[in-house]
Amino acid sequence: MFSIKNKTVLLTGATGGIGNEIAHQMSSLGAKLILTGTKKDRLNDLSNKLPNESDFIVSNLNTNENVQNFSDELENKNYIIDILINNAGITKDNLFLRMKEDEWSSVLNLNLNSTAFLTQKIIKGMIRRKSGRIIFITSIIGHSGNPGQSNYSASKAALTAFSKSIANEVASRGITCNCIAPGFIKTPMTDKLTEDQQNQILKTIPVSRFGTAEDIASACVYLSSDEASYITGSTIHINGGMGMF
Repeated sequence: MFSIKNKTVLLTGATGGIGNEIAHQMSSLGAKLILTGTKKDRLNDLSNKLPNESDFIVSNLNTNENVQNFSDELENKNYIIDILINNAGITKDNLFLRMKEDEWSSVLNLNLNSTAFLTQKIIKGMIRRKSGRIIFITSIIGHSGNPGQSNYSASKAALTAFSKSIANEVASRGITCNCIAPGFIKTPMTDKLTEDQQNQILKTIPVSRFGTAEDIASACVYLSSDEASYITGSTIHINGGMGMF
């Protein structure tokens, strides 16, 4: 079993389907979770259900100012982050010719800019300690593109390239930096698709099923562990063969 016991994990986007499962798996293996998201009630509920020590901070990490305030609160609480999992993200879909500036900028601001600057804040402590794990939850869309999601695909593709650059910069300090790129994962969002829509998607997936949040969380556990210390600048694709990159 991969060991993350007594590690402190900062998880953004904690209350979504994938974030929730990441929190539960890592907590069950002895990690301390610091959760963040925008919904206090859901964060509190998740924190109370985790088997190991946890805390949460309500924050909308959509601006650099909010990232700075969030970072200050972490520092005030004397948290030392061993593992950063950047899971927060949004979509605002539209055909590019119809896309409004705020639909473009809001997605790029949260998915890329704020994620990058939060990483910058957290990585400084990791460099001092010469140890750390950074994981970005990206997407198959960042590699394949998708009609109506030019903003989202651009943000995830940029995040993938960003992670490779950071991996090169900090590898000598004992820090790894990797991406996990999910395909179609069974979440409340996919549950809203009609049966016909789901069947059409399943035809494009060689294993003939949607992925699960557990699939993503298990990869997070592995990349967070000492056993993955020789993996950096990489992307683990979890898509059932939908995209073989």
